[in-house]
Amino acid sequence: MAEEVAAGRLIEAGWRVLGRNVRVGRRELDIVAVDPTPPARLVAVEVRYRTRRDYGVAEESFDRGKQARTLAALMTLRSAGRLDDGTIVPALTPAVDLIVIEPVVTPRAAIRVRHHRDVLV
Repeated sequence: MAEEVAAGRLIEAGWRVLGRNVRVGRRELDIVAVDPTPPARLVAVEVRYRTRRDYGVAEESFDRGKQARTLAALMTLRSAGRLDDGTIVPALTPAVDLIVIEPVVTPRAAIRVRHHRDVLV
């Protein structure tokens, strides 16, 4: 559900989603997309969903190690030039974004979505 919400938000913002749950060797990228905002970027989007904050916010779970592995998988995919289904992967500047989805707190509240761009530190 969280990846559907994230992909929908990206598409609404004009992004082109190339693939979801993309396998790159032993790793998986939640979403691979093209951000058309100049300059266009090839983005691996990590999606995190949390129902509670007992153990911290979802952003904290996307640590430097996971960020590095995500970027490495994206670079491998970019070098390959295609997804498994034949979709062409453009040779754009690579980036890693994080989208956090939190459920509604009250019945009339909207789902909370936080999009963090260029999360690598």
